[in-house]
Amino acid sequence: MPTYKIAEAARLLGVSDDTVRRWVDQGVLPVTDATPAGIPGDALAERAVELARTASDPTDVLSSARNRFVGLVTRVQVDGIMAQVDIQAGPHRVVSLLSAEAVQDLGLEVGSLAVAVVKATNVIVETPKEPR
Repeated sequence: MPTYKIAEAARLLGVSDDTVRRWVDQGVLPVTDATPAGIPGDALAERAVELARTASDPTDVLSSARNRFVGLVTRVQVDGIMAQVDIQAGPHRVVSLLSAEAVQDLGLEVGSLAVAVVKATNVIVETPKEPR
């Protein structure tokens, strides 16, 4: 089973090293007996799923799309009839190209709460070249 150092775990969860250390001290995340201590990959994955659930979706809709990223608008660039909107959803930056009219209709501006909904038929999964 792969294990992750505290700094790696923090980066993967989008939190500080100190937060991961607090979670270890509180028993939220287990560690191995190795030196330096490692966090088991399965426990880290479980924590990542728990953290993803904490961002509540402010919309009241039913949807077939399961990839919903709740976040804050960090950039709106309008150029003619098109616009680019950047949303920071936890550690994920989601960029959307949409019409300038849609940006106006949705009232999107920096600091707005927004949900990026992604419906894709193809998802590529990659892993590091070197085994852990």
